Amino acid sequence: MKLRPTWIATCLLWFGAALTVHAAPLRVLYFSKSSAFEHTAVKWENGQPSYSERVLERLGKEHDIAFTFSKDGSLFTPEYLASFDVFLFYTSGDLLSAGTDGHPPMTPAGKQALLDAVANGKGFVGVHSCSDTFHTAESGGGIVRERTPRFKNYGDAADPFIRMLGGEFIRHGPQQRASVRVISPGFPGLSELHREFATHEEWYSLKEFAADMHVLLLLETNGMSGSDYKRPPFPIAWARAHGKGRVAYNAMGHREDVWDSATYQAMLVGAIKWAGKIENVAIAPNLEATALGHATLPPVDESK
Repeated sequence: MKLRPTWIATCLLWFGAALTVHAAPLRVLYFSKSSAFEHTAVKWENGQPSYSERVLERLGKEHDIAFTFSKDGSLFTPEYLASFDVFLFYTSGDLLSAGTDGHPPMTPAGKQALLDAVANGKGFVGVHSCSDTFHTAESGGGIVRERTPRFKNYGDAADPFIRMLGGEFIRHGPQQRASVRVISPGFPGLSELHREFATHEEWYSLKEFAADMHVLLLLETNGMSGSDYKRPPFPIAWARAHGKGRVAYNAMGHREDVWDSATYQAMLVGAIKWAGKIENVAIAPNLEATALGHATLPPVDESK
């Protein structure tokens, strides 16, 4: 069959366009507003980028990721969010309140725009205190002093942000060295890890695990210090589908030396590329198979 020149030109045009789209940097919004506790890793000092932003800036250059850094929740509109492929959150508290850092809060419509954007196909990656954001049955911004209501699973009544993320922070104990079991070594960023690794970190105790999550990392609680870890091993990193979008979370990231580690950086880049649909792996639900006691919460310690 003889191909017409115009048909060939059209094919080449399509092919070139496809290459251009694929070669474009992944557009990531790094949102680090702190309506509750403000971590040093995200704090702006004298107008200078935060510690985590400096790390991400370097990683972006190395991995073709274009980061936009912001703490301004008022920007959240469907039009603004459409300009990004992935949302990376290191946040805390009720983002509808200016709260601790004083930066402009989201509006309820802005929060819904975020949830809709993810459900319609955008990527979302949460780190550390992202799970300490939009707590169920808590509002008003600032540092929440009463945490006892958190020792409860709300299930379908949990905040929509928590249901999208797939888990929620309860509390943490003393920083310490603990072991982490790698459940899914085939996930982007985890392939170079051993089946288990140990590091010093502020370990979150979590709940409200989404039944359809694919567990990536499991915290080995046996031998840990503090009542918050008197529970069976539970997930501290996972991935899940949310509508047409992809969601990943990693509870690590409190300490600056964790941000400095090649291990954590590889996990971050891998999660971002997966959420942005650059990397593709199967994420079959495995919560019950890997963390049978995940719904067992630690005892309430009212002395804290």
